[in-house]
Amino acid sequence: MSIAQSVKTPTLIHLWSYRLTFLLSGMALGAWAPLVPYARDRAGVGEAELGLLLLCFGLGSLLAMPLAGMMTTRKGCRFVALVGGTLICCMLPLLASLSSFAGLALALAVFGAGLGSIDVAMNVQGLMVEQDHGRPLMSGFHGLFSLGGITSALLMSLLLWAGATPLLSVCVVVAIVAGLLLWHARHLLPYGADDPAAPVARPTGKVLVVGLLCFVALLVEGAMLDWSALFLRTAHQVDPRIAGGAFAVFSLTMAAGRFCGDTLRRRFGAVRVLVIGGVLVMVGFAMAILLESPPLFLLGFALIGIGLSNTFPVYCSVVGAQTAMPPGLAIATITAIGYSGILLGPALIGFAAHATGLRVALLCVGTLMLAQVLTARRLAKV
Repeated sequence: MSIAQSVKTPTLIHLWSYRLTFLLSGMALGAWAPLVPYARDRAGVGEAELGLLLLCFGLGSLLAMPLAGMMTTRKGCRFVALVGGTLICCMLPLLASLSSFAGLALALAVFGAGLGSIDVAMNVQGLMVEQDHGRPLMSGFHGLFSLGGITSALLMSLLLWAGATPLLSVCVVVAIVAGLLLWHARHLLPYGADDPAAPVARPTGKVLVVGLLCFVALLVEGAMLDWSALFLRTAHQVDPRIAGGAFAVFSLTMAAGRFCGDTLRRRFGAVRVLVIGGVLVMVGFAMAILLESPPLFLLGFALIGIGLSNTFPVYCSVVGAQTAMPPGLAIATITAIGYSGILLGPALIGFAAHATGLRVALLCVGTLMLAQVLTARRLAKV
């Protein structure tokens, strides 16, 4: 079935089923974050070995995404989402209980593959629904992904604080994810965006450029996750509790920006959303890195979250609108390239920080968003 064909007029329950896929994917990712220190302690590894474990997660996602793009074409979004969800639900309890390095590495790779698969399926499905409606919807979908991550991380933290074991805590999240996935799966789209009979196409220049811009955006997101707290503690001698709160501010404002994103796109257009978003990210980096007053640098992190919030959703719509490459495969391509930014980002920033200092390295990361500003008018006329 081609993307030009109608998705059929969805009922309210169908729309919520599409949205739930994003929410559940975010919940799965958010459930892993609180397990990281427990997994490190059980395995008895240091930072270098932990980095290798996290690399397995990223490699699993990257290897699965192109395959998931082809499978959505041949088997449909519902099938890929169910396979990805099954892998996630099976691996999370193992990640909360395994103690061997090899076992954790394998479980993380499979977990990453499941998450990468459901990521591709939900974005392809979201693109078809958006195009069938004829109005922006992707930002709101991704807002639910952000909300899911925040919700499950908070739930896990509360359960662990109350004395539950990591295994029991994660099983609660798995029960919620599996139950909701099974409940709404029958309402997901049983086909993909591309014609199954069409030959596999090579990525076009436009798709590759958009993929590189997604790489930059997710590199910025990875910098916030991995380096923001460390920078504030070392450069500004900020209390660790406030330093950790910087990423929370970034995450909350990113979620809020995504929930407003569809309205902003309808009112101002994709070009302005990308240009203003890129400028806000650069201003936010300058404030967060150069200013020493906690209210001001936290405002900087908030601006980064708001500015970055709609970049990936808009780029999904951009490659969905082009016709030179099948849209489903284009989505899988930019997702894989983009997620490599999170995979390679921590190491690249670390090398740059070693050569120039963390302050200069993070300023350079923020400056990369200039590429989004300069290319927006040419790429994002959707």
